Amino acid sequence: MLAEISAILVPIAAAIGYSSYKARQFEQAFPNIGELADIDGYRMNAVHIPRPDTADLPPLVFIHGASGNLLDQIGAFLLPLEGRAEMLFVDRPGHGYSERGGPENAFPSGQADAIAKLMEKRGIEKAIIVGHSFGGAIAAAFGVHHPQKTAGLLFLAPATHPWPGGIDWYYHIATVPLIGWLFSRVVVVPLGLWRLEQVTLNVFRPNPRPADYISKTGPSLVLRPKTFHANATDFIRLLEYLKAQSPFYSRITAPTVIITGDSDGIVWEHLHSQGLARDIAGSKLLKIKGVGHKPDYLATDVAIAALENIAGMPRDLEAAVRVAEERLSGGSAIAA
Repeated sequence: MLAEISAILVPIAAAIGYSSYKARQFEQAFPNIGELADIDGYRMNAVHIPRPDTADLPPLVFIHGASGNLLDQIGAFLLPLEGRAEMLFVDRPGHGYSERGGPENAFPSGQADAIAKLMEKRGIEKAIIVGHSFGGAIAAAFGVHHPQKTAGLLFLAPATHPWPGGIDWYYHIATVPLIGWLFSRVVVVPLGLWRLEQVTLNVFRPNPRPADYISKTGPSLVLRPKTFHANATDFIRLLEYLKAQSPFYSRITAPTVIITGDSDGIVWEHLHSQGLARDIAGSKLLKIKGVGHKPDYLATDVAIAALENIAGMPRDLEAAVRVAEERLSGGSAIAA
């Protein structure tokens, strides 16, 4: 009997040790580049770029999507917007190097509240809120609950409305008491590393993934047990949350632009982006041909034109879309 128990426990212990070792490796490969701030008894992490003397845009707050961290949006926007705005790149509660905080942070509205408090800590009174994918649900919640802090909203391939179907099986397992604890410490790291290459390729599909995307954005950080559990919890609660909260999007009055690709296989634009355009009066929907789930990387120029438009600058956004489409198709269009 003892031999049988050992045959079970020894591999489990070895797998847990391996996962702990790899988690330390992930953090060594992608150390925290942000600064932690206390938010009601837990710490949130962010990279804060103070307002430069050359700024011509209002403050910008960037919210990453599921399974991500602040390095994702930094990779897309930091250099193109350098010298133009005060910027805050946030690790959402439980992601990157932010602590999870209370149970309210399992919902987009709670994470929006946390970001609003972080803005106060950093002296940002009002900002354009930029949300990619899952970050779109948080940006929408921010616009509903914190209108006085919302200078505008930019949604990038947002996940904001109820959808038919469910989510991947492993997110459900990761949130089951005890079983989820073991799963996150025994299975997630080897499974995640095995799938990392294909998953990141799928996120960009049908477009090519930047060759240095994995090495610069640290997607392996989500495989750490506590982070994976937070990510899974976000996922399993999102659908019911959106069923209850998406009807309130009509309360949003801030200037809003929604950018989506017409080939997004991750988040269906006909439900989410078109739903936002329907629900937010005066919003502008930009659909880019041939782009998948990463317009932040594939059409950064369109996103920046949208930020300028939200800030009140005269910008022909449809022309910006056409330029991006020609560039992506191999044409030779010149930006207007």
